[in-house]
Amino acid sequence: MNYFAHGYRFLHQPYLLAGTAVPDWLSVVDRKVRARSKNAQSLINDSDPRVAAVALCIVQHHHDDAWFHQTRAFAELSWQFTVAIRDLLQADEQMPDDGFRPSFLGHILVELLLDAVLIEQSPGELQRYYAALETVDAELVQDTVNRIAARPANRLAEFIELFRQHQFLFDYTEDDKLLFRLNQVMRRVKLATLPDALTQVFGEFRTKVRQRATELLTPIETGK
Repeated sequence: MNYFAHGYRFLHQPYLLAGTAVPDWLSVVDRKVRARSKNAQSLINDSDPRVAAVALCIVQHHHDDAWFHQTRAFAELSWQFTVAIRDLLQADEQMPDDGFRPSFLGHILVELLLDAVLIEQSPGELQRYYAALETVDAELVQDTVNRIAARPANRLAEFIELFRQHQFLFDYTEDDKLLFRLNQVMRRVKLATLPDALTQVFGEFRTKVRQRATELLTPIETGK
């Protein structure tokens, strides 16, 4: 799951909403920082209800990711996208790409396009998402994470401010802007950037995710 799919149920409770975003924020700020469920659980009964809410939805984030990645729809769509991306990149770049890039893209595009579908289906809800996050104390969120993680996330509050300012989730609904955001991710994880030709498959991918959105959002028993 990505930001909006994790958080859209918690728009009325800003600190719960922030908690759902923490693991994804950390993947941008410092991939070595981990806010693990086991440690977060120790703060669920904190005397500050804001801290407790952030901790609770860090746990919720990890729980939701666990069942989401085991759904049949996610497995099938990410594989279909991986194959289509591999073939397109090979044709466009005149070289085989059997490595990590197509599978990485197949995985994250299911998540980003699910966000796009939810945003399209619920006009105004993304504005509410960002409005709720505007009320959150970014320093408190960072301090909470630093009580959970083994190493400090000293740039987290700064990134939360940037996240609220740039509002890049709106870009997922437009192909050119989605490609721009994907290339930002590619540079961050040190993979080759993507050609404009990739947008050729986005329409088909969007349709497939839209058709299976209910399956993707239906929890399954993980056995954990």
